[in-house]
Amino acid sequence: MTSLRVWAPSVRELRVRADGVDTPLDAVGDGWWSGPDLAAGTDYAFVLDGSDEAVPDPASRWQPEGVHGPSRVYDQGGYEWRDAGWAGRDLTAAVVYELHIGTFTEGGTFDSAVERLDHLARLGVTHVETLPVNTVNGVWNWGYDGVGWYAVHEPLGGPDAFKRFVDACHQRGLAVVLDVVYNHLGPSGNYLPRFGPYLKSGRNTWGDLVNVEEPAVRRFIVDNALMWLRDFHVDALRLDAVHALHDDSPTHILAELGAAVDQLSSMVGRPLTLIAESDLNDPVMITPRDQGGYGLAAQWDDDVHHALHSLLTGETQGYYCDFGALSVLAKTFTSAFLHDGTFSTFRGREHGAPIDPTKVAGWQFVVCLQNHDQVGNRAVGDRLAELVTPDVLRVGAVLLLTAPFTPMLWMGEEWAASTRWPFFTSHPEPELAEATGKGRLAEFGDHGWDVSQMIDPQDPEAYRSAVLRWGETADPGHAEMLEFYRSVIALRGAEPDLHATDLTKVRVDFDEAARWLVVHRGSLRVVANLGAGEQRVPIDRDVVPTAVVLASGPAAIDGNAVTLAPSTAAIVRVG
Repeated sequence: MTSLRVWAPSVRELRVRADGVDTPLDAVGDGWWSGPDLAAGTDYAFVLDGSDEAVPDPASRWQPEGVHGPSRVYDQGGYEWRDAGWAGRDLTAAVVYELHIGTFTEGGTFDSAVERLDHLARLGVTHVETLPVNTVNGVWNWGYDGVGWYAVHEPLGGPDAFKRFVDACHQRGLAVVLDVVYNHLGPSGNYLPRFGPYLKSGRNTWGDLVNVEEPAVRRFIVDNALMWLRDFHVDALRLDAVHALHDDSPTHILAELGAAVDQLSSMVGRPLTLIAESDLNDPVMITPRDQGGYGLAAQWDDDVHHALHSLLTGETQGYYCDFGALSVLAKTFTSAFLHDGTFSTFRGREHGAPIDPTKVAGWQFVVCLQNHDQVGNRAVGDRLAELVTPDVLRVGAVLLLTAPFTPMLWMGEEWAASTRWPFFTSHPEPELAEATGKGRLAEFGDHGWDVSQMIDPQDPEAYRSAVLRWGETADPGHAEMLEFYRSVIALRGAEPDLHATDLTKVRVDFDEAARWLVVHRGSLRVVANLGAGEQRVPIDRDVVPTAVVLASGPAAIDGNAVTLAPSTAAIVRVG
């Protein structure tokens, strides 16, 4: 049995409708209401004041009929877990794999995704990160339009199926990272304002601001995070766009959330990790709370992505305008951020703050060549494999997977998947569908993308075209790329110097004109030739290269140098 409890300070009278009967709830103070006990599997909804409209529970754990349908009582203890021996994994020496459940497989569900987990285990990744899985309106969606924060999207399989997915990951030694969105709610199915001041005046890029200064709303967020970690056995949360959380409280919501998660981690006896997506370039995210920071474990680092992407593709439009030089890559590889108090041309102002490499470890920065944003927020959703040659893609893979950070792959990247991943929605409301398409056209135009080939996000083909074609992994070119990724990931795991994350011990030598670079990684050197012809790249005056451990193309030791074919990277041991 479940006892109903809901925060609804804006309501004068509150009833619950279950089995065709309306039962009043009791006001118990501070805007809280309590109601009758309901058995698991019971469908129910709330009726507010004099209205006869029944609306879902703001904290519903199950919405089998979608965001506008009744809630269903879910028994959190009903699933029989099989991961009793799971000790968890932190981010040190991690390789993250980001995926979208709906397009990861043809089936588009948690259960069909389980069928591909052995592929991820063989690839060598340690963490599987899913885009948001909470309830959104419509069938397919990226997941960031969630309005039922506590409920798992039914078309993906619902709550038990998500637990089966997490369980299956743990049985294969894979930790699970869940993307959660606390900075806004989606445009359809958001009934929270009818219950109370869950939102406040003002807007961010995606919608009305969440009222994080209100204690009950803060508790709503914290309890949600704890639910995923405790009840669904998730290992980490990626917090979407935390720069869009406007909080003037004495204690920032992220600090409060970090403290609560750390306490739960101690209770359950396994690592629980919070990763912030932030474009602020501010080390406050990962600075310990006793030193005035928020005390999160890690944060995404877009500057490393931009440096790699612009260097490999030559793109310098939009937010890539300050990137593309080897000197920029060298700075990000040693300082994490390019903009650390420096002028950002795209933003038109000084941006960011420097990190202290003696206090911050490289693993605390999650970096990538591609992710859902950097692919999906292009006008046509084209992947890196469509923009560069396979040789250049291999160079990028080597640089990413040997960098002193936590590398993350985007689903299909490991075999250079040919499928694009455009923005897609399935809003049932015609006016919302039209506004979404117009909004994306304007956004892409502002960033300098060619929008002439952009597919309508509401066109079902936008979704269908994004589904991975797993048969490609058997095709020669794709299979070779997959084997290369496996080899680099395996080498990264086997060589402590390649997953070491002390930024004070990283050095990058480069020749801007010749377009070569050497990254010093302990007893190893990561050497890349991005020039148009073969080059003899000097390794170091004081050490002699002894062996080419791995190379993406022709590479040979030549005295104290390595001769590389164009668009080639090599990992060289020195002695």
